[in-house]
Amino acid sequence: MKGVLTVEMQIAERARKFPDHALTNLHKFIDEALLHECFNGLNKKGASGVDRETWAMYDEQKGERIPELLNGFKSGRYRAPNIRRVYIPKGDGQLRPLGIPTIEDRLLQTAVTKVLTPVYEAIFHDSSYGYRPGRSQHQALNKLFQEVSFKGMRYIIDADLKDYFGSINHQQLREFLDLRINDGVVRRVLHKWLKAGVLEEGNIKYPTEGTPQGGSISPLLSNLYLHYVLDEWFIKQVQPLLKGESFIIRFADDFLLGFTNKEDAIRVMQVLPKRFGKYGLILHPDKTRLVELGERERDKPSTFDFLGFTHYMGKSRKGKTILKRKTSSKKFRAAVKRLDDWIRNNRHNKVGVLIKQLNLKLRGHYGYYGITFNSRKVNDFYFLTRRRLQFWLNRRGGRRIWSWGRFALLTDEWYPLLKPKIYHSFA
Repeated sequence: MKGVLTVEMQIAERARKFPDHALTNLHKFIDEALLHECFNGLNKKGASGVDRETWAMYDEQKGERIPELLNGFKSGRYRAPNIRRVYIPKGDGQLRPLGIPTIEDRLLQTAVTKVLTPVYEAIFHDSSYGYRPGRSQHQALNKLFQEVSFKGMRYIIDADLKDYFGSINHQQLREFLDLRINDGVVRRVLHKWLKAGVLEEGNIKYPTEGTPQGGSISPLLSNLYLHYVLDEWFIKQVQPLLKGESFIIRFADDFLLGFTNKEDAIRVMQVLPKRFGKYGLILHPDKTRLVELGERERDKPSTFDFLGFTHYMGKSRKGKTILKRKTSSKKFRAAVKRLDDWIRNNRHNKVGVLIKQLNLKLRGHYGYYGITFNSRKVNDFYFLTRRRLQFWLNRRGGRRIWSWGRFALLTDEWYPLLKPKIYHSFA
């Protein structure tokens, strides 16, 4: 691992030294040691691609396969295999397409991403939080809280891009890549990944735009696209022309723009569709809106959703008007349904095993949603989980043996059900 970090630091230093130049000879940093390190970091239980090869199957042959992969990559003989497309639930009844590369393709994508990440970390703005090392949703949420609560950013553009990952223009993406990457070996394999076929229901399609969600390289490519289309434009061209203060916070393709001046917000709202349209992107007309956050108690406060939370203005314990948050209704309902389905499908397990596994899921929920001002919602989730667990345990074997009193002993003393906790405290 030390060697890999050294490589990343070398690339980062080169990127800082030449901020306005395209970098060459980056492929030399991809060697067998890096590929082995990347392979060991892959999800061992990850779904297989079109060849149905698993991590364990590749592991048995990696001594031969990795040198062959490296040689094919650097010589240009490597051919990007087709991507297997599946659909996963989004939580609102719709489905999200997910591309699943082969294990070997995922390995090479991960290695190339490791080499390119330091190059773009040198130019990405602090306002970008998604899929970047050392950055998280909770940092973005904290920044949002600070900007709205203490800097008076009460006019929020809550924007939604329509099919962003499927709409990225390949030619424009190549032009953006030209600005920082001039390594022929790396550019060649990036081109192959963009042109890789997508296998769906037995048919292969060759995309002319978009980056398939699921590949290791996709988050980086999508980030750099919006870096130039949105971040650079707003920070360097728009903000200097505004009358008041403003901010941008972006997590992948989910972003907010905030303003102290309503006129500024309206003007930016008007030009946003044109800016995105220039690069082949479309703002969702029904999900993009300008929100004016109310300050007075008699006003019904406006709200907006961001990163799984509904945000609204409220009073602090000291009586100050601040931005508060709670789990969004959509995310809450989806989480309850997922947990209910899971308990129903696993209720045949021994009670102790069932609750142990359930606690892992509760810890994951609290770990994300356990945040200042959201105590009521995480407590609601806990109590609903208890009720659904009792309901399904009483459906085992046709006998109702878990009265509420006996069930309370089970989840409080015998096999304690994990209680809510605030993991992220900032206000």
